[in-house]
Amino acid sequence: MEYRKLGKTDIEVSVFALGCWPFAGGAVWGEQDDDVSIATVHAALDAGINFFDTAEGYESGHSERVLGLGLEGRRDEAIIATKVSASHLKPADIVKACERSLENLRTDYIDLYQIHWPNWEVPIEVSLQALEELKSSGKVRAIGVSNFGIQDLGDLLAKGHCETNQLNYGLLWRVVEHEILPLCDDRDVGLICYSPLAQGLLTGRYASADEVPEGLARTRWYSQDRPNATHGEEGCEAEVFEALDKIRGIHEGVGQSMATVALAWVRQQQGVTTVLVGSRSPEELAWNLPAFDLVLSDDVVSELSAATETVKEKIGLNPDPWMSQSRMR
Repeated sequence: MEYRKLGKTDIEVSVFALGCWPFAGGAVWGEQDDDVSIATVHAALDAGINFFDTAEGYESGHSERVLGLGLEGRRDEAIIATKVSASHLKPADIVKACERSLENLRTDYIDLYQIHWPNWEVPIEVSLQALEELKSSGKVRAIGVSNFGIQDLGDLLAKGHCETNQLNYGLLWRVVEHEILPLCDDRDVGLICYSPLAQGLLTGRYASADEVPEGLARTRWYSQDRPNATHGEEGCEAEVFEALDKIRGIHEGVGQSMATVALAWVRQQQGVTTVLVGSRSPEELAWNLPAFDLVLSDDVVSELSAATETVKEKIGLNPDPWMSQSRMR
């Protein structure tokens, strides 16, 4: 396993991390056995993964609580990242949220505490000061953000510093390459990538958009006519599945699964610190293990990028995967 530093810190995290949102179960993920989630945490540690990402907002802290149980007796092996919700960005609320997360996680410090989404009603310098005070107290080791676009990140960096920005990034969602990634790279802000497999599209499991579950077929890739889509756009379903056909030919030439090749592509992009894999069981985690060691040639990386260029152009500059009226600016 390769390890990289978070931003300007000395905190070293595995280049693949375990995204723990699925542990929450609930409306988004459906039934999830806590014992299986705990076993997945153990399997991740045994595989060399030391970085675990969760949030207070994942089913009212349930994901945090499960992760805390999974790390009992092994806390010293782990780097924990969690997030404070956008509705809790006033100073007093940040402190309360942090205390709840510490209790949920069964720990006395959080390695990376992230703002989950921007809140434009609370000045960023106000939230940042409260986070810095938590850092000074020893309850937080480093500060990060999630879902911050070019303007919000720029506003924060004008007032202080964050170590990371967590954003949707993968072969089929490359919006960050336009503006956000260059700014992150220039200011030593590491990129944490979520949804690198495009919610299953890059596993090759779906032959058409009609096969994608309704709960997932709401991203701006899909037509506004999909039952759960609220973005009001025509989508780019044809372009996505054309790109998947091209990727299929490339990964077969490499001799690895589509998911393995897609994860390796993200890991090899400039500015990426770590890539979240959202495994729900030790078996699912094992499917991702080949990506930990795969190094793609420059030619293959270029071929894969070319295969999804049309999708990148169609999606445009809006980094919000789900809404036309972007919650990131």
